[in-house]
Amino acid sequence: MSNAEEHVPVFKSLKDVYGNKETLWEAQLRYQKLKTRFFELYGHIPELYARAPGRVNLIGEHIDYEGYSVLPMAIIHDTIVAIRRQEPEDGPSSLRVVNADPAKFTGFVFPADPCQEVDRSSHHWANYFLCGYKGVFEHLLAKGVETGAPVGYDILVDGTVPIGAGVSSSAALVCASAIAIMAAQGLSFTKQEVAEFACVCERHIGTQAGGMDQAISIMAKQGVAKLIDFNPIRATDVALPRKGAFVIANSLTVSTKAVTAASKYNYRVVECRLASMVLAAKLGMPLQEVRNVQTLSDVEGLCVGFAATCGGAASPVVAVEANLHEDPYTAQEIENIIQQSLTDVFAASPSFLEVLEVNHKFHLFKRARHVYTEAQRVYKFRDVVMSSDRDEVKLLQLGALMSQSHVSCSRMFECSCPELEELVKVCNANGALGARLTGAGWGGCVVSLVEERSVPTFIESLKKNFFRSRIDSGRIKEEDLHTYVFASKPSGGAAILNL
Repeated sequence: MSNAEEHVPVFKSLKDVYGNKETLWEAQLRYQKLKTRFFELYGHIPELYARAPGRVNLIGEHIDYEGYSVLPMAIIHDTIVAIRRQEPEDGPSSLRVVNADPAKFTGFVFPADPCQEVDRSSHHWANYFLCGYKGVFEHLLAKGVETGAPVGYDILVDGTVPIGAGVSSSAALVCASAIAIMAAQGLSFTKQEVAEFACVCERHIGTQAGGMDQAISIMAKQGVAKLIDFNPIRATDVALPRKGAFVIANSLTVSTKAVTAASKYNYRVVECRLASMVLAAKLGMPLQEVRNVQTLSDVEGLCVGFAATCGGAASPVVAVEANLHEDPYTAQEIENIIQQSLTDVFAASPSFLEVLEVNHKFHLFKRARHVYTEAQRVYKFRDVVMSSDRDEVKLLQLGALMSQSHVSCSRMFECSCPELEELVKVCNANGALGARLTGAGWGGCVVSLVEERSVPTFIESLKKNFFRSRIDSGRIKEEDLHTYVFASKPSGGAAILNL
């Protein structure tokens, strides 16, 4: 049975998820606290728990929504949703959503109605739970399954995935919420089903994500990274060199995709769509067909065909360099090329229309060049891992690819920031074989590849050369440093826990 065909697992012991070392002891304390707090809130203990991990993307940034493969791994940090189905004597049915850290995250009560809209303007953390809730029922409706009258649920959420750090705290919450509702409804879905509908339902929040975050959170496996392919979603094991380790360090600059979507994340999605349409038109696709082009992967064949006529490498980058100019395009210039107004192109998406309202220049050359070269780097990374070279050779090659990726993210996709650039520079100066921003960018984390034997000294160097000044200024506390910089091996994926 393939990973995609497997159902979301159900475990009866924390050992099955957290192993039997220090992480297990910490998990036992955490789940006991959740159970106690749940009883204090609702007068009952949870029926079950659902957990879903965050992730670090090793390579392949901002290309999942363009249809290209990515290579992430899950981290041990996760989000837990404790849930209980409400009974008639509990009163009117509702979704009572409470966070284990109420000082930071206020609770919220939603109607028990899968058809309700998500209020994009509020940016309330509980909206991500609502996305997962809606996703289950939208999936059932698409399958033609009768769901009956809605019932209410009591929910308590606890998360250790750093927020706004580029390690998918939002996807972890959506995925954990979705499988919690799934299990509480007495249902069982395949990993592929959940990965696909979780991506779609998170878009209710307003960000047009590509699917990587949800796919790895659901499909991850202990000890291996995953090559994630799309349309349909598939996950292939990638065993990383044993002598290497990945260190994740937080730049301490928060970037919340949903809040800044129109000026950052969704803006890049729009630019990529427009680049693909302009390339299609320039390369001779009939204008009626150009209107159906969605992603740069849709026109890769045309680009490669053009490159072949030039007598050089069969790379789509050749077509980008020949057919897109480096200066930004205006909306009018693009409309003249594709013979369609941009408001018509994006008429079906309020999120994309918001992008057009606040942005008037579109960097098509840079975005297309990044996407095509980054897609190539993903497969080079996979090929290096699978080669017969010694680990020491592999690590140098993988590090070089990660560094190339960062340069492209910074200069071509322009999704870095000064703090990320500083942190990457510190990592490279202190022994990283390669370092790059990970996640959407504009803040968040850097992932570095280092020799496993060097991890302790590398982390100490980052504490001294990056984090010490932030501690001295009072921005962070020294006792919290372990949450801002840590080493990680690939962890397991989402699961239901009946404890």
